[in-house]
Amino acid sequence: MKRTFLYIIILLIVVLLVFVKIKFFTPDNPKGNNNMQGKPKTALVTAIVAKPETLDNKIFVSGSVVANEAVDLVPEIAGKITLINFREGSRVSKGELLVKFNDADLQAQQKKNRLNEKLAAEKESRQKQLLEIGGVSQEEYDIALTELNSVKADIELTQAQIEKTEIRAPFSGIVGLRSVSAGSFVSTSTKIASIQQTDPLKIDFFIPEKYASLVKTGDSLTYTVVGNDETYIALVAAIEPAVDDITRTIHIRAVTHNHGGRILPGASARIIFPLSKSESAILIPTEAVIPILKGQKVFVCRDGNAEEAIIKTGLRTETSVEIIDGIQAGDTVIVTGIMQLKAGIPVKITAIQ
Repeated sequence: MKRTFLYIIILLIVVLLVFVKIKFFTPDNPKGNNNMQGKPKTALVTAIVAKPETLDNKIFVSGSVVANEAVDLVPEIAGKITLINFREGSRVSKGELLVKFNDADLQAQQKKNRLNEKLAAEKESRQKQLLEIGGVSQEEYDIALTELNSVKADIELTQAQIEKTEIRAPFSGIVGLRSVSAGSFVSTSTKIASIQQTDPLKIDFFIPEKYASLVKTGDSLTYTVVGNDETYIALVAAIEPAVDDITRTIHIRAVTHNHGGRILPGASARIIFPLSKSESAILIPTEAVIPILKGQKVFVCRDGNAEEAIIKTGLRTETSVEIIDGIQAGDTVIVTGIMQLKAGIPVKITAIQ
């Protein structure tokens, strides 16, 4: 009795398993399933229709802001500083006296030279009058004239030495921080301060040599500096006539105004340099381009199927890439869903970007 009951239980379990298999694991439409195995599943994608667009050929490079003129104030002679005639960070004019050194001995020498000049001039005048009436020989007069000229030369020499005891502004600009004080004894290697002309300013940057023929003096560019969101304009002032043989770049210098002094020399500049403009460029989103072993490709939709197109790219922007060859205006380029695509797979475009 117990054995019969056990057989019945086992039979019921087997029937239940068969029912579950038929109900939940057997396809409802075997015929349709065979069709799916023979035909690829349609991929859902988004696309863009290629069309001619305007493309500005720009390059983005980094540069440095440089003072229009800059020099370190260094004495020509060693000596004691008797006067510092500027405030740190102040604006000075060309020729303005900035630093004065002790020149008491030279001033005394110059005073002596002036007296000797007066005596020599009087002697030369008397000798000239005597020469006219035959009172002295030509040789005696020439000696007196030579003495006068010698004293004048001594005056010029001493005056040049006195000028070396002064440091004057070589150009109008702003004086930086000084490193000495009045009363200091300095040598010819001591830097007292620096002076820089900050309006206008220069911007130095480098571009690849392949763009050399597209740049000329007078070209306009825009730039920004770190810590300042304002965009400024500069003009190309000079181009280095040789390519750097190490970096294969060309050195370019532009000039810009600095009204208000908001831009400081030494700042880093982000430069946008326009080179040319195309009115019929084919642009597609960067994410549509697929790198392959020997180049790049994209998928295009033709007659409802995905097809591969080998492309040649040109310029790039932040979001797009120029297509030089491989795609024509009017082609439908697939942008999203490309990772699941193969040539010949049917596609359904859900949106045109």
